[in-house]
Amino acid sequence: MGSTDFSWKLPDHPKLPKGKTVAVIVLDGWGEANANEYNCIHNAETPTMDSLKQGAPEHWRLVRAHGKAVGLPTEDDMGNSEVGHNALGAGRIFAQGAKLVDIALETGKIFEGDGFNYIKESFETGTLHLIGLLSDGGVHSRLDQVQLLLKGASERGVKRVRLHILTDGRDVLDGSSVGFVETLENDLAKLREKGIDAQIASGGGRMNVTMDRYENDWGVVKRGWDAQVLGEAPHKFTNALEAIKTLRAAPKANDQYLPPFVIVDESGKSVGPIVDGDAVVTFNFRADRMTMLAKALEYEKFDNFDRVRVPKIRYAGMLEYDGELKLPKHYLVSPPEIDRTSGEYLVKNGVRTFACSETVKFGHVTFFWNGNRSGYFDEKLEEYVEIPSDSGITFNEQPLMKALEIGEKARDAILSGKFDQIRVNIPNGDMVGHTGDIEATVVACKAADKAVKMILDAIEQVGGIYVVTADHGNAEDMVKRDKAGKPLLKDGKVQILTSHTLEPVPIAIGGPGLTPGVRFRNDVPTGGLANVAATVMNLHGFEAPSDYETTLIEVV
Repeated sequence: MGSTDFSWKLPDHPKLPKGKTVAVIVLDGWGEANANEYNCIHNAETPTMDSLKQGAPEHWRLVRAHGKAVGLPTEDDMGNSEVGHNALGAGRIFAQGAKLVDIALETGKIFEGDGFNYIKESFETGTLHLIGLLSDGGVHSRLDQVQLLLKGASERGVKRVRLHILTDGRDVLDGSSVGFVETLENDLAKLREKGIDAQIASGGGRMNVTMDRYENDWGVVKRGWDAQVLGEAPHKFTNALEAIKTLRAAPKANDQYLPPFVIVDESGKSVGPIVDGDAVVTFNFRADRMTMLAKALEYEKFDNFDRVRVPKIRYAGMLEYDGELKLPKHYLVSPPEIDRTSGEYLVKNGVRTFACSETVKFGHVTFFWNGNRSGYFDEKLEEYVEIPSDSGITFNEQPLMKALEIGEKARDAILSGKFDQIRVNIPNGDMVGHTGDIEATVVACKAADKAVKMILDAIEQVGGIYVVTADHGNAEDMVKRDKAGKPLLKDGKVQILTSHTLEPVPIAIGGPGLTPGVRFRNDVPTGGLANVAATVMNLHGFEAPSDYETTLIEVV
């Protein structure tokens, strides 16, 4: 679209009035699945969400929240909060994360880009360090991409490679780390046959080493820094397979929480600390759990922990992890250009906007919603409120999280009359679901439902409209299943599922301000999260831009 004929002005909707207060509620990790003992949403007391589902059938439906509906490569790719909120906010489907990287690797473009050329300058005299999650889960990273990156670097003059691996057990089965390390070691052996000095240098479990997010616990990043950069860790081994097998043998050990370890040579010296002149690539494509390490690697001014030694390196991320902070400065694959988001359109059409969540999902309802962009579009018309999340505990210890506080803030914003859109994310189903604690997740879902009720009650008072939806599944199915859908057993016990799911998510509309005759269309059967933006724009009294995914509603 040429800049000359572009206008931010949205046409008025022919049948829907402007000026209604609209609450947009995103329940995180809240999919729709069959009722059974592993469906924590079904097993929780959720009278508000139940009443929406059992209400008018034309005001409740399911939308797709995984795979191609959110820009991911295949229908086997579970959705996540980042791509989900991108789609909810952007109203269009953009190639995302893994898919962007896949395209860049397939075409070889990744090896021609500025990012790769930048790190390549260290190949002659330095070491290339690859840091990231060793997994085929496809949520943060994928092993096959790491293999292709290694192959590409080896064909382009790299002489020395060190891998710093983080074990998963959250997006994939616990214990799968052993197989991933065997696969990687096999590849590295082949590189060594070609005369490239390639080996694993350090490791640790993703929740214990490096992969913290939202500045929850810098100690996690420090443990990684000590092992990866300084070559220091409490556990020392001569090879990674031995390291993983030994550490996994400890009582209650699992891949997510393995302690940090370094690989040492015969003299007990670390084989791969990061030093001046080296190149570093963090190969996760998902941003949230790489941003803190990126800051430690890139920022000169840094006081979150004592780095002891700050090597002069060439650092690139697989992708840009934060578009607003321009972090990191160098990256191998450029981000999707998400422009003209629904949030920006609505603000530019005078819609006063309030957005709120607690720390762990605050970025989703602001940064990701707004197309990977930090800050306000117009601070006179917008207010974003972040409620600090509990830190230093796992979320199953406090499954209520900040649901009620989010509900209260949203209620107050609605009743203040200062805002036209009140947008929240209620994180409980996802964050507690990830712990695999079924009882706690049931409590979490009940708390989320209470928060929804507070918001809907306020909408009732002001004659407004509500849209209740979710970003992806999690709490609705907490067990691993075989191809036939039966729970998987290991040593006679069912295997708990801690990851997201492929299930669709609900969307419900209602409230006293909803124009009579508004109902979900039945000619958008494959509707997904990206269809929600046009729907919300309609409820604000506007037509959506013509290139947005079509609205889910009609007026009869």
